[in-house]
Amino acid sequence: MIFIVPNNCIMRNVNLNKLLIEIISALLIFLFVYAALTKLFDYQKFRVQLGQSPLLTAFAKWIAWLIPIIELVISLLLAFQKTRLWAFYAAFSLIAMFTVYIIVITKFSDYIPCSCGGVLENMSWDQHLVFNIGFVLLTSIGIIIYSNEPKKHLLQ
Repeated sequence: MIFIVPNNCIMRNVNLNKLLIEIISALLIFLFVYAALTKLFDYQKFRVQLGQSPLLTAFAKWIAWLIPIIELVISLLLAFQKTRLWAFYAAFSLIAMFTVYIIVITKFSDYIPCSCGGVLENMSWDQHLVFNIGFVLLTSIGIIIYSNEPKKHLLQ
């Protein structure tokens, strides 16, 4: 069976995919910059809360600097077309790790410290888990679209 697709339909899909990539990138940039700055502006609180985590106590000093730096680097990489796919993979990995951490800490720990800041600090652990899963799915969509699009269309 042969399908004949008019050129303007293909262009609409390309434009829609470009728009989705830009929206997903912007959302991730906003999320990571907001999260990183919140952690850095209240560094002492963030470090103390990480130190209270049963899984991260020994590494709290390093993680307190490393996570915001990684979040800012990923944000920067998302801003450029040439590094965007790598950034999507890095964002996916980081959010997936945070999601696994939430699952582990809520299922296996008696004490659950919250090292989130800003708006995220007001979420319950269940809400935070849903929020993270949503961003894992959103980032997955970005990876799929970006990987399957001809780069000449995305770079225009």
